[in-house]
Amino acid sequence: MFVRLFFMKTNRIFCILCIGLIFLGCSTDQNNQEEPASESFLFEDGFETQNNLIDELFPSNGSRWSSIQQTDPSNATNEISISTNEFSEGQNALRLLAQQSDDQLSKINIEKGGLNITSGDKVIIKANFYINSAESLENLLLIDLECCSCWDPTVGDNFGAENQCPGVRLMMSGGNDYLSIERGKISGTTLLQTNFSFPRNQWVSVQWEMTLSDSADGLNRLLINGTEVINETGMNMPNAAVFKEVFLNQGINFTLQEPIFYERVQIGATANPTAGTIELFVDDFSIRVE
Repeated sequence: MFVRLFFMKTNRIFCILCIGLIFLGCSTDQNNQEEPASESFLFEDGFETQNNLIDELFPSNGSRWSSIQQTDPSNATNEISISTNEFSEGQNALRLLAQQSDDQLSKINIEKGGLNITSGDKVIIKANFYINSAESLENLLLIDLECCSCWDPTVGDNFGAENQCPGVRLMMSGGNDYLSIERGKISGTTLLQTNFSFPRNQWVSVQWEMTLSDSADGLNRLLINGTEVINETGMNMPNAAVFKEVFLNQGINFTLQEPIFYERVQIGATANPTAGTIELFVDDFSIRVE
């Protein structure tokens, strides 16, 4: 009798423990489900260095920038360096001197490659700019987000190497110095704004937000010094059907290569087709993908 009572009590205690563990497990699962999803990608750089050398931005482990893009005009040389005199935070910034173009399209910028940004992703790009120039800024390009691997290799460079990396860009357009979202390389129109003129000779914060899509439901938002200047829907990724139609009009069979994703971001004077030489500084850059 005593043995039977002992086992009955033991079984009852065991059942209570099991029920408690089940409830505890459910509670833990619920807590885990309530935890916010972590961001998929974040890269940020304030261009800080130990010895004020541009090479310090390219460590062998690939943790910072990937390369410099530099195309000089025929009779002048563009410049890129670390600034110790003009910066928005820390003690350094990136200085770029973009000579005016001639028969060569002048470029000087820094690039971060190895990205994998796809349709449906939300991209937030931030940077501070200081434009030390009184020249017209019409058509100056500051930031490019591009897909090079999606170009059809059978078409090659028949349309020039400039066009082999479709994407979206921030460009001064609609007048002397109105920063806008340029979509020509994906066969879209420029999302213009002419209400907020880009300040000169002072640090200016730029925030560019997109929810990526190859159709009209993409979201495009641009803020300058915290003021929203663009908030529009529209395509902001290459669209295979659009590319095929555009090229067929020129008698070319073009197939956009898959998977389609943005693989690199460039910042600086990504192209300077203006009539003058432009000196600018960049600081406190970041790109976040959610």
